[in-house]
Amino acid sequence: QEIFGYRTQGCRKALCLVGSIFSLGLLPLVFYWRPAWHVWAHCVPCSLQEADVVLLRTTDEFQTYSWKKVIWIYLSAFNSAFGLTPDHPLITDEEYIVNRAIRKPDLKVRCIKVQKIRYVWDNFEGRFQKIGSLEDWLTSAKIHLKFGSGLTKEEQEIRRLICGPNTIDVEITPIWKLLIKEVLNPFYIFQLFSVCLWFSEDYKEYAFAIILMSIISIALTVYDLREQSVKLHRLVESHNSVTVSVCGRTAGVQDLESCSLVPGDLLILTGNKVQMPCDAILIDGSCVVDEGMLTGTVLAPPLKPPPALLGATLPHSLSPPQHVLISHSHTRNDEILCQHTCKASSLRTGHNYFQHFIHHLLLYPKPMNFKLYSDAIRFLLCLVGTATVGMIYTLCVYVLSGEPPEEVVKKALDVITIAVPPALPAALTTGIIYAQRRLKKKGIFCISPQRINVCGQLNLVCFDKTGTLTKDGLDLWGVVPCNRNGFKSILHKFASGKALPWGPLFAAMASCHSLILLDGTIQGDPLDLKMFEATTWEMDISGDDFHIKGVPTHAMVVKPCKTASQVPVEGIAILHQFPFSSALRRMTVIVQEMGGDRLAFMKGAPERVASFCQPETVPTSFARELQIYTMQGFRVIALAYKKLDIDHHITALTREKVEADLIFLGLLILENQLKEETKPVLEELISACIRTVMITGDNLQTAITVARKSGMVSENQKVILIEADETSGSSSASISWKLVEKKYHIVYGNQDNYINIREEAPGNDREGSYHFALSGKSFQVISQHFSSLLPKILINGTIFARMSPGQKSSLVEEFQKLDYFVGMCGDGANDCGALKMAHAGISLSEQEASVASPFTSKIPNIECIPHLIKEGRAALVTSFCMFKYMALYSMIQYVGVLLLYWEANSLHYQFLFQDLPYTLMVYKTLSLNGAYPKLVPFRPAGRLISPPQLLSVILNVLLSLAMHIVGFVLVQRQPWYSVKTHSDCTVKNESISELNISLTAAEKMESNSDFTSFENTTVWFLGTINCIMVALTFSKGKPFRQPTYKNYTFVLVLVIQLGVCLFILFADIPELYRRLDLLCTPVLWRVYIVIMLSSNFFVSLVVEEAIIENRALWMVIKRCFGYQSKSQYRIWQRALAKDPSWPPLNQTSYCDLPGCGGGVSYGNPVFESNEEQL
Repeated sequence: QEIFGYRTQGCRKALCLVGSIFSLGLLPLVFYWRPAWHVWAHCVPCSLQEADVVLLRTTDEFQTYSWKKVIWIYLSAFNSAFGLTPDHPLITDEEYIVNRAIRKPDLKVRCIKVQKIRYVWDNFEGRFQKIGSLEDWLTSAKIHLKFGSGLTKEEQEIRRLICGPNTIDVEITPIWKLLIKEVLNPFYIFQLFSVCLWFSEDYKEYAFAIILMSIISIALTVYDLREQSVKLHRLVESHNSVTVSVCGRTAGVQDLESCSLVPGDLLILTGNKVQMPCDAILIDGSCVVDEGMLTGTVLAPPLKPPPALLGATLPHSLSPPQHVLISHSHTRNDEILCQHTCKASSLRTGHNYFQHFIHHLLLYPKPMNFKLYSDAIRFLLCLVGTATVGMIYTLCVYVLSGEPPEEVVKKALDVITIAVPPALPAALTTGIIYAQRRLKKKGIFCISPQRINVCGQLNLVCFDKTGTLTKDGLDLWGVVPCNRNGFKSILHKFASGKALPWGPLFAAMASCHSLILLDGTIQGDPLDLKMFEATTWEMDISGDDFHIKGVPTHAMVVKPCKTASQVPVEGIAILHQFPFSSALRRMTVIVQEMGGDRLAFMKGAPERVASFCQPETVPTSFARELQIYTMQGFRVIALAYKKLDIDHHITALTREKVEADLIFLGLLILENQLKEETKPVLEELISACIRTVMITGDNLQTAITVARKSGMVSENQKVILIEADETSGSSSASISWKLVEKKYHIVYGNQDNYINIREEAPGNDREGSYHFALSGKSFQVISQHFSSLLPKILINGTIFARMSPGQKSSLVEEFQKLDYFVGMCGDGANDCGALKMAHAGISLSEQEASVASPFTSKIPNIECIPHLIKEGRAALVTSFCMFKYMALYSMIQYVGVLLLYWEANSLHYQFLFQDLPYTLMVYKTLSLNGAYPKLVPFRPAGRLISPPQLLSVILNVLLSLAMHIVGFVLVQRQPWYSVKTHSDCTVKNESISELNISLTAAEKMESNSDFTSFENTTVWFLGTINCIMVALTFSKGKPFRQPTYKNYTFVLVLVIQLGVCLFILFADIPELYRRLDLLCTPVLWRVYIVIMLSSNFFVSLVVEEAIIENRALWMVIKRCFGYQSKSQYRIWQRALAKDPSWPPLNQTSYCDLPGCGGGVSYGNPVFESNEEQL
């Protein structure tokens, strides 16, 4: 955000106060709607250093303003507590922002609070800086030195006061606040004005109806907002009440509430399970982390403190993630690898740590720029402009006719309430409410109803993989053993229920993993867990009485359970692990068979494992066998082993020595099963020209195979792997493009799992359809160094793997920058940011993700996506129908009223007849059309101000205007017309010349001479019946809504309304005419009225169906005028289609210049600096 300094002036405040009083509160209301005007009116510009008010402006397309008061934090209280003075050693070190923020000698700090984040004034640099985290430039070594022994009590108190409490403040918004905020909406203010005017004119029936509808609309909105506020409060409440052990430099270890933590506190992690209340860097010990919140990985590999060498050279913000403990994760002291208590120094507290990154997105989502709503404002402004013309016309007519001033003002203001229908918000809300009900019946719940309309424009849907497209986790499918003669012909399938025979392969499955035993439960990587469970063995920890040569006490031991088949060993003790890493793509363990040999087992990517094996042990059919399974979408893991000398001490064995000259054992086959509904749904979306994208935290190979199996990437489409690397310690970066092999096999590649790469690409590779696949690391490097390539990559980017929550959100935002309407479907807390960032996020989980997501599905599969898009399209079309109908309804009344004003006449209670039983019933039933059951390959119009929509409204207004003018003029030219004449309905079957035109005295007294006239009668019949016909004309059916004839309630309402109107038109009932302020006319004139209405309806219907709704015609017109879509993704698609060098296969590009990308970079805020400076 941009920030500007202002200083309050007393005289300006006084003038604003006077203006508020004389404007009867209108001026404060304007200031509420326009915060920048409030600051400009009350304050004068000044430097930030002198400012007592700051004006903030967002740098996005919305340019939203807000203002904050500068507040002071006083440290003078510490003067008496521990003698704090300006030259006290605690605050003289200006390396730290906390100390630089203290103004001396006053001992006070200037700060502002923006979106719950505190910023303090840095007196050294002269700017506001975020507080609540350790400085990014601090290396791990300096953190050890400065904070390794904890903070003194005085340091804690100072930091606690300046940084604020370590809590996530999400209060439940009071109902009265929500109510006031909703009522102060400009349109409800206009409704209030309209209602007051109607009460003054004794038009109270319709006023009461509008009040009732507005109360219902406001109540529903407030209820939804309140429910969301309560959910979010409950979600974060538990995170604020965690007890932690903190080691002070002088006070020693003490238990504190997590709200008292400050950056630099030394945390003592003990016990089996600890919930992290802040982000911290590990200083001593090792622990296992449940990172379900961060990556979806249940248990990550053990975390270690940063090595001394790394800590001495790199800032902590650049420390690898395996040294950082993330808030909201659960840490468990790893008793196997470390016998000591873990220590960690808090990095970020309050609203700065990772958990706040998720909650911040929930509290302050990026504003949604949906053109329908901005077009609606423009549309209303056009109506206001039209009303202004009518108001001036009314003033002229009534002033010239000598009407009293108060009557002139009322009539002029009436024109505004007629031209701008106050019932419009309620009418638009009705369609959304009906769509929400239909979604609820299908198990889809919505907490942000306005997003339903946006769903109708979705043209790209992102999916998480695990738990969304596929079932949770991998299933062990089978094992392909081998010997020196090659792979065995017999494949062992675990589904058969037969146990795998004992041998080195079985021992590798039982021991080559990183599983741990916690509270009697085996936990760890799901793949390792499936592999171990297939052996039916059990895990235990050796006790103090455990004495086997070479096996340490408290070692992890795996052994056969009582029901397992007989094996020649009592068990296997795991002595040492060389952990898995993405760079190495393998893990190795050293084990000791109880009563047997000492062995080393390796597990990893097949080509990596094979490269460490003796060549003669690797089957010659290795490549072909591997290809068979990878092409079927299986995930393949290779296993190998070798015997070790039992006399060698474990610590003397290096990884290089252990992993040399292995014997290849075979392949482990795993499958990530698709949910049954996944493939049909993706096919439906793709056939409807809706792009599908996979964003997952899983590995790239699995993501590619799942994309192929699910149909996201079809058989005849190519997958191009993009790899981008950043050279450590320099600004150089590289990006390479490789075609993922489908038919042939070459064993190399450097992803975290095995991916086949084709060395040579055939000549037609650039012609067909292709998809890009890349990892989160590559996405981040491209964003930073190759930002000019990012749009090109995203146009065909389909598979994004190893994506962190921050990268998922950034990717969704990048798609939105290309003018895609993005949907996101996920089931985990690590999807929260993307679910909130997307135009429409739908959660398949009722846990944390459901609070972030506007939609939650009770059905845990992606069938909800087509339902949501169909209902969104139906709701969007309904909104357009309602806009057009309400516009025509107001314009028909507007035209009729202005014509009657010409004769100083008007409609009175005839308005009530039009407004209440007619218009009210129409917009309550017009929205009942359900969604069409099939997704068509094009979307409904997304803009209200588009040529077809504008043409439709303008033509119908002109037709209605022409019909009203013709009726108004013709009735005055009829031989029986007389200004002072009233027809007598009791006289029937007489010629026009013989009409009894006399009125009795009683009839004259009972008649309302101000409103009763032939013009009034003609205009009312034309307007009322025309409104019914317009409703039928604008009620759209296929291809987005069910046909109109299936909306039985709507059809019945129209039939009854038309029947009542025709009955009144042709029935000669004097009392009925008198009560409606109508006059009887000859039957022939009534027939003329019907002919005029029928002609108008016929022309309107033909224009609407043959021109407005003729998609083929508009496509021809676009081609003739050379119109092309201005959406960014369309522009890029056209540019890339003309580029023969795209995509650049089997090439590597380099970026050697600093900032050569020239764009904005996005990354994971957990492992990078998240300090935002104002």
